[in-house]
Amino acid sequence: MKCISSLSRRRFLKGAACGLIAAGGGVLSELDVLAGNERIRWGIIVDARRCPPDCTACVDACAKENALISTGRPNIDPQWIRKLRVTDKATGLVSNFPLMCQHCAEAECVKVCPTGATYRRADGIVLINRHKCIGCRYCVVSCPFKVRGFVFEKVVNQAPGSPRGAGTADGCTMCSHRIDAGGRPACVEACAKVGHNAMVFGNLNDPTAPAAKLVVAFGTTALRPDLLTDPGVRYQGLNP
Repeated sequence: MKCISSLSRRRFLKGAACGLIAAGGGVLSELDVLAGNERIRWGIIVDARRCPPDCTACVDACAKENALISTGRPNIDPQWIRKLRVTDKATGLVSNFPLMCQHCAEAECVKVCPTGATYRRADGIVLINRHKCIGCRYCVVSCPFKVRGFVFEKVVNQAPGSPRGAGTADGCTMCSHRIDAGGRPACVEACAKVGHNAMVFGNLNDPTAPAAKLVVAFGTTALRPDLLTDPGVRYQGLNP
């Protein structure tokens, strides 16, 4: 799969060294250097080898947590996270993995938004200010991962932690309301609850965090690395 390339252990450690110098003593990762020397970079490491093709625990949990109810029209239903099945034509390797907002450091959706409605928090989470969103959908079109949506119809029975409104852009928040309260994203929690543990959430800039340790020990892959978006969601078990 040419759209995926590897972030090697050597590159990660090299980036951490650069971050150490730049921060004057703080141990930072390559991701931190690319994202502007931030102390916290929330991210999710997904191990495709642990992701069964018939499991939808993460999708179901996301829908429940954020009150994403079907409209009866699949083409416009909210889809903050979805399962993909990808076959490598060169090797025949079949991979199953969840795809959601990649929470990129160099997010195209942020760059094209004319009002600043789509923005990136200091901790790396990309969100939408629905009071500023004018519904132009530039962000929807510009997202290379096709994970940004749009709310076409009036929303009822909204979830308090993730309000949504007709006429505005829509997408995964990495469950920022949960994170701000000291928790984990609903998808990550659900994956662990069913015993797959295919998703690990944490601070990618903290060398003691499980997510960062996975990057150092095994390396990760980024989707569409040629676009240099520096995603906060990284994958393992995919062919480089």
